[in-house]
Amino acid sequence: MPEQNSAPRMLTPDVAAARAGQMLNTARWAVDRFSKTDAQIVKAIVKAMADAAFAKAGEYAERAVRETGYGRVEHKIIKNQGCSRGIYDKYADLDFVTPRIDHAKKTVELARPAGVVFALTPVTNPVATVYFKTILAILTRNAIIVSPHPGAKKVCADAVRTLSVAAQAAGAPPGLIQIVEEPTIPLIDHFMKSDEVDLIVATGGPAVVKAAYRSGNPAIGVGSGNAPVLVDDTCDLRKTAQYIVGSKGFDNSVLCTNESTILAFESVADRLLQQLKQAKAHICKPDEVKALRKLLFTEKGFNVEMIGKDASVIAEAAGFRAQNAEILVAPVDLIQPEEPLVREKLCPVLAFGRVADFHQGLAAARSVMRKSGKGHSAVIHSTDERRILAYANAVPALRIVVNVGCSLGASGFETNLGPSMTIGTGFAGGSSVGENLKPDNFINLARIAYNSSASEPFGVFEGLERDTLPPPTPSIHTFPVSTVSAPEDGQDVRAELRKLIQEELKAILVA
Repeated sequence: MPEQNSAPRMLTPDVAAARAGQMLNTARWAVDRFSKTDAQIVKAIVKAMADAAFAKAGEYAERAVRETGYGRVEHKIIKNQGCSRGIYDKYADLDFVTPRIDHAKKTVELARPAGVVFALTPVTNPVATVYFKTILAILTRNAIIVSPHPGAKKVCADAVRTLSVAAQAAGAPPGLIQIVEEPTIPLIDHFMKSDEVDLIVATGGPAVVKAAYRSGNPAIGVGSGNAPVLVDDTCDLRKTAQYIVGSKGFDNSVLCTNESTILAFESVADRLLQQLKQAKAHICKPDEVKALRKLLFTEKGFNVEMIGKDASVIAEAAGFRAQNAEILVAPVDLIQPEEPLVREKLCPVLAFGRVADFHQGLAAARSVMRKSGKGHSAVIHSTDERRILAYANAVPALRIVVNVGCSLGASGFETNLGPSMTIGTGFAGGSSVGENLKPDNFINLARIAYNSSASEPFGVFEGLERDTLPPPTPSIHTFPVSTVSAPEDGQDVRAELRKLIQEELKAILVA
């Protein structure tokens, strides 16, 4: 069970605004300095962060499970490692700083960081998401303020401090990486609506994502997952079963990319069930399916007490035993959203339905995603390319993974999709991005474009830095003696000096 944290002291609107303002001012100061950092220094800073994060992957995995009560330590270690050195290794050879010169197109692209990023992170994948978003933000020369889910605030705060210390030791300015240690609704509201926030990256429940989009600031959010798994008569059933059980059981299914419902061809369904059982799935009897449905879904929706729990714990809560089971497979007759068990389930419970053929499988997959999961992920286990292409064209998902577990496949850790803890669901899912979040999403590109006519030569930009022109020579201005008169009794000397400085600056700017 999650630790019982005392409720944070509710901030008044004025105090919340002041606290948010202080952090944002610090972040703005830091990012203004960091924006001038060259590519090699940025790379060194990110490597130092990744190494420090990797070193603490095990400790933070254990602490995350203890604080939240969700998932499995050994699997969170894998995610923490993948989102530290794994992310660094993926993008280490890419440059998001230096101008990109294209002689053929006669263009120069200049990377413009978002600026100050406000990142909301979930309770289900707390440290991995902190690592992932922070490394991507710094890799693209942004500042970041992390607001963790209250249920994981302690371990997230420590993880952010680890990243910040490593970054500063490698040359980053202080204040570039910050944490909201006591997240409250008024405080988060001030951050999201502040003009000083340049980008919100929201990972969490639908309410969090919708609030980010309503904030008035640029935002990247994601929709919910609900991945159907089509299994046809051409695949290797033994390997398919192992992929499915390994994926659905990974970290007790808290990744939003996990499988939701198997759609098995009738001709292979019984054999697939047998292979699932050999891969350590518990195949539920009809009365156990009924008990699971009652336990997991209430009038208020999914029973959050069961999120990320072991299969045996869920079975015991439902009134039956499933010792040593990795997942629980619940055969159902109705493959439509009206059957609760085919909906998204962030726990190792997997619905199992039978389809007569490929066409019925397509219809069932579309039906499963009718109410949730649009734009997210889908899986097919097949060796028939025509079916794979038809499936990808038919289901309303933007990542369709083949012959792999969906949890780590759709999230990019076991495929060549971008490794990510934030999954864009595109237009169908109500998201502004349709890809796995990557560094490109944290920058815009300003483009210098020459006349395309061959008669107009292209410039030579190699070796030039952004600020290569010599500074202007300031004009020398003299002021009447009267403007520099000694202050009268009681007059603030600092105010008089401030006035003189302002006049000097004004004169230089006008010149």
